[in-house]
Amino acid sequence: MSALGDIYSVFWVDLRNMRRHWKATIATSLVLPLLYLVAFGYGLGRGVNVGDLDYLSFVIPGIVGLTAFSTSFNGAASKLHVDKFFYKSFDELLMSPVRSHSIIIGKSLIGVVRGFISAIAIYLVGLILAPTLLISPIFFLMLLLSCFVFSLFGVLIALVVHTHHGMGNFTTLVILPMTFLCGTFFSLDQLPAVAKAVLYFLPLTHSANLLRATVLGLSFPWLSFAGLLIFGVVFFIGCMVSLKRSSV
Repeated sequence: MSALGDIYSVFWVDLRNMRRHWKATIATSLVLPLLYLVAFGYGLGRGVNVGDLDYLSFVIPGIVGLTAFSTSFNGAASKLHVDKFFYKSFDELLMSPVRSHSIIIGKSLIGVVRGFISAIAIYLVGLILAPTLLISPIFFLMLLLSCFVFSLFGVLIALVVHTHHGMGNFTTLVILPMTFLCGTFFSLDQLPAVAKAVLYFLPLTHSANLLRATVLGLSFPWLSFAGLLIFGVVFFIGCMVSLKRSSV
């Protein structure tokens, strides 16, 4: 079987499962982003400016990036985690003749689909609140890249963490701080140089920069684009190493 055929086979199993519960899946993934959008953007942010931008226009791309991050990561990580510890179907997949890179990409695609759909839904709501935001092909490409990188991150963590308690700890100690600190709700220019440099070692920071630039007509942040690509490569290599160490 070809590599694309292997990827499709792995992805199709997860996609069929999502199709049975897609309404609940999408609805639950939109609750927190919509609350953030209403509370921070349309509530607290009314009449506030960030530089030359009104706060609502500034925060919407950040919330779109946050939606892509949380939904893609959780979509890929939780599905693989359940397959490993509840259904034991991942062990069967490891024993199949499917190539390692096809397993990784196939498992990450369900997170990409969930993250992309949810982020687009939030962006459409944002366009209603701030109709001056731009719609450009580069925005959708950067959103798709972000979802893929975050999904690979989710697959990597699901492969590395071997307990439910460990997954909960990782979410609390890493994912939750990234949600609020990576320039989604405020400009990193307000932070000290050291803190700003540290946050640039987190993938969500680069995604927020890319999405904000493409919808606000700002200069394209090539550094963030390169940074997000590097994160994707590192996560993929980490997945390959972790998968090879997995024992059945």
